[in-house]
Amino acid sequence: MAITAAMVKELRDNTGAGMMDAKKALTETEGNMEAAVDWLRTKGLAKAAKKAGRTAAEGLVAVKARDGVGVAVEVNSETDFVARNAEFQELVAQIAEIALDCADLDALKSADAGGQTVEALVTAKVATIGENLSLRRMTRVEGATIASYVHNAVADGMGKIGVLVAMTGSDAGIGKQVAMHVAATNPQSLSEADLAPELIEREKQVLTEQARDSGKPDAVIEKMIIGRMKKFYEEVCLLNQKFVINPDVTVAQAAKDAAVEVTGYARLGVGEGIEKEEEDFAAEVAKTMGRLTDCAHAAGHCADPVCAGDPRVWHRGYPLCWSQLSLRCRRLRRPVFWAFACCRFAGAANGSGRLTVPTARKPVCFWAFTG
Repeated sequence: MAITAAMVKELRDNTGAGMMDAKKALTETEGNMEAAVDWLRTKGLAKAAKKAGRTAAEGLVAVKARDGVGVAVEVNSETDFVARNAEFQELVAQIAEIALDCADLDALKSADAGGQTVEALVTAKVATIGENLSLRRMTRVEGATIASYVHNAVADGMGKIGVLVAMTGSDAGIGKQVAMHVAATNPQSLSEADLAPELIEREKQVLTEQARDSGKPDAVIEKMIIGRMKKFYEEVCLLNQKFVINPDVTVAQAAKDAAVEVTGYARLGVGEGIEKEEEDFAAEVAKTMGRLTDCAHAAGHCADPVCAGDPRVWHRGYPLCWSQLSLRCRRLRRPVFWAFACCRFAGAANGSGRLTVPTARKPVCFWAFTG
């Protein structure tokens, strides 16, 4: 069956796939549109699996509130550029809306999102957006009144830090102020009663050892511990903290003065707890050379004296070998490895960071082989 441009366009509009992928899908399925969609979905899953090993530490946090329920979700991407992409933002907004009817993260991942699960929707977007994506966290609060705040917002209700505050009483602006306070201070709990007992006990032990080193009597040490634990609670408990809007009062007192009571809160920051891979340029080059060495015998034998019969990689059907002469590519403006054509495909280096292969009839830039 002949594949027309209209068929390719229709498939692209329905799936968001690239033109060549859409054309290949239609060719493989003999023009069957539904089968082509399934073929692309399968390919999308393969792409997602390939990208799943990459660290996704950027992204967005979205907050939503409705009828006394507030949710915050974190969706991660590999780069901040994707976080500013309209398609990614639409995905995050859709997930946050669905989360309002979900109790936890597992329920959210298995929830319906237009005929597929939310988890499948995220996986499908990996193919069209081109980066590893991850629905990492969801938190939920309930209360008579829900206030929200987004720090470093890039769109309505989405940014780098999302905060929800649940309260009783009528909110006259205090809710957002408390939410801003939470974004700035990142408290560990709402009050002393909500702190984990093991955390309190560990802190007491540390403070006790510190006090004993001073050589003071036990009766004095006991009073010192009480004072220091009070200071500890002021640092980690929201209601005990000094209010950033008015440091003369605590958050609890500020809420009381506004005739409300803070009953819960939630705070999510993009990438919290994710270990980002840091790699300098030298390590990047070493990794690239390692990948090339793994392909050392893929091209057969080479007569070029530069590689002494040890070709490194194939490119467009031509066996190429690499010397370690460092140049500065005009396109990247950073060091790259010079490439020499092997055997009868030998070309001429023209001194510009490019290599001309005669049978290709145009220069081939090798900057892509650096990463």
